[in-house]
Amino acid sequence: MELLAPAGNTENFLAAIEAGADAVYVGAPGFNARNLARDLRLEDILAMVHHCHDLGKKIYLAANSLIREQDLPQTLETLALLESMGTDGLIVQDLGLVRLIKEFFPSIPIHASTLLAANNSESLRGFQDMGFERIVLARELTLKEISSLCQKSGVEIEVFVHGAMCFSYSGLCLFSSFLGGKSGLRGKCVQPCRRHYHWSHKKGVKLHGHKAKPKAVKGQYLFSMNDLSALEAVPDLQAAGVTSLKIEGRLRSAHYVSHIVQAYRLVMDATPDTFPTALKEATLLSDRAMGRKTASGYLFSPQPADAITPYHSGNMGDHLGKLGAMKTYEGRHYAKLSLKGTLGAGDRLRLHAEPSGERLSFTLKELRKGNSEVAVAAAGEKVQLLVPDWEYCQSSRHIDVYRVDVKKETVSGSRSLLNIAAGREVLDRFREKNRERLHSIKKIVCPPEKDMLPPSSQGGATKPSTFAKASGKRIKLPLDAWLRLDSARTLLGKLPFNPDRYLLPINKANLSQTGQLKRFLGKRSRDLTWCLPPIIFEGELPKIRKQIQSLIRSGFRSFQLGHISQFVFFAGERVFLSCDYTVNLLNSQAVAMVENGGIKEAQLSIESDKGIIADIVAICRQNNSDLRLGLTVYGAPALFTARLDPDHFQYNRTLNSPHNEQFVLLKKENVTATVPVRPFSLIPYLHELKDLGLDYVVIDMSNIPAGKKEMEELEGRLSGKGRYSKLPTFNYLGKLE
Repeated sequence: MELLAPAGNTENFLAAIEAGADAVYVGAPGFNARNLARDLRLEDILAMVHHCHDLGKKIYLAANSLIREQDLPQTLETLALLESMGTDGLIVQDLGLVRLIKEFFPSIPIHASTLLAANNSESLRGFQDMGFERIVLARELTLKEISSLCQKSGVEIEVFVHGAMCFSYSGLCLFSSFLGGKSGLRGKCVQPCRRHYHWSHKKGVKLHGHKAKPKAVKGQYLFSMNDLSALEAVPDLQAAGVTSLKIEGRLRSAHYVSHIVQAYRLVMDATPDTFPTALKEATLLSDRAMGRKTASGYLFSPQPADAITPYHSGNMGDHLGKLGAMKTYEGRHYAKLSLKGTLGAGDRLRLHAEPSGERLSFTLKELRKGNSEVAVAAAGEKVQLLVPDWEYCQSSRHIDVYRVDVKKETVSGSRSLLNIAAGREVLDRFREKNRERLHSIKKIVCPPEKDMLPPSSQGGATKPSTFAKASGKRIKLPLDAWLRLDSARTLLGKLPFNPDRYLLPINKANLSQTGQLKRFLGKRSRDLTWCLPPIIFEGELPKIRKQIQSLIRSGFRSFQLGHISQFVFFAGERVFLSCDYTVNLLNSQAVAMVENGGIKEAQLSIESDKGIIADIVAICRQNNSDLRLGLTVYGAPALFTARLDPDHFQYNRTLNSPHNEQFVLLKKENVTATVPVRPFSLIPYLHELKDLGLDYVVIDMSNIPAGKKEMEELEGRLSGKGRYSKLPTFNYLGKLE
């Protein structure tokens, strides 16, 4: 079994190798899901490849970001170099990247990122069919589920064992993007899950069809997960047949990487007799690594009680105390601190301000005791810190101080072990060798810029338009409009417009209404599409297979995939398949991938801005694609989609962020969803979306109350009648980062 360590820089790389890692993974420049860090240069990576291979170790590259259309030319150049460098595998999320590698760079082994949320045996089978050699499982699985997947699949399985845990399933988190266009699926996450939230004090508010609880609760870190630590589970993971144990932490320090790798090396190498002693030593090493509070994640329970400590901020590092009084001397700001742990000049600190939740990291340049400057101070001593000029120092109720790294230590050996200068020369030769081939590939993948955008999308300010035409009481929209609902009962009632297609989730309640639906819809039964959820647990597979077969026997033939691997449910069936926005299509190559897989209609990523939509549609049309493209234009999408259902959650009650954004927690059939109180709407831009070339739009009422008031408002917005406040437009009028 392989021990796989993170390396965000050359120092961490050497620390991981020295501490006993069998393999390392680094971010591929420009398209990895930790883009907030400074990317390694390609010459650094080439030197790491040579160093690993000289030692008989492996190196993988994380290219697990979604790729925008405009990123494709640079992506092709990077892929060509990575192929020439001989890396041992590329960890990917984007389906377009998968297609490019399979078609043009087939010698690169591909691994399915955890962002693809593989959590059942059918998803493993689907990804194996797509050409993945290794699959990084979703982090929400139990040991029992992991063992079952290893037994049912012949593909290599990689499991995260240590480091940060996301509250939402990876690949299904839209929170950071919804709040400001910084996509977590593109490595830009601003970590809204780490913020301090509080429940609304309003009582008896009716939200999403249920009366809210009038219970008053203080603000808490409701979504801030404790770090994962699986030290005690290592023997079980070995017995299960896991190929690789993965440590998270490309943004962490060399000190952290070294300590955690050593800890796992100890327990992996221990015999059954020596394991108890090794576990004690490993736990001490882990405690000294300056991470967050740890728990065992989902390994021992699908609903772990210790996954979140809501009264704790979830910051990384050693908590040193709260800043005291501040004074300014010669333009420099000093703050008092009673130390709870050792601190030295040169250590890396993070300030955490309440109640805003804002954070600031800096290197401590000056530490004083009394009137004297000192190099080190011990726990219990009172000191003064030289702190940056930060606005929250004046406005916060209190500021916590965390030590997140020690003064830089020299890793045994040195950077000179990596012959980076020689790597630059080798890369230049690779570039020259690939020049003509790349030119030919780009002509196929990237059309000339002048042909990219349709005339309607070039220049000029975007203005809302009055688009809906009323004929009597019937609203006529400029392009096909699909209506997604949670319940069949709502479909059987009065609707605000006559949709071209109805969308319903596959669940027990809706399936009990199939006979009534067929009678009600008559010939329009063919316009009813049944939607699979993006997450299906292993134990639910027999039920979902049975439900699909029941629908097919009843004459229904239209299904929407919530996860790209779900095509395996329909092998050999004569059905009409579409895919939801949760498949995350953000470029024309990803669109071509699903079209080649038999999808007839596909929603583009809900995160898309106007330019991305224009680019994708224009290129697909230029390539004579028959795939019908759509977009969700109205709804309250799940910003977090989580397995966890902790005791401190209050469902159907308004939740406020530090910036007064409002959300509601919903208990869905198999997941917890966090949705915005105010939906987003692109309804004023339907004519423009038609001009861009979209074929259909989706109005999604599945997370919105379907009462009379809400339906009347939707009707008013569609018809242009009535006066309603403006709604957010997600990223459409902005720019997706």
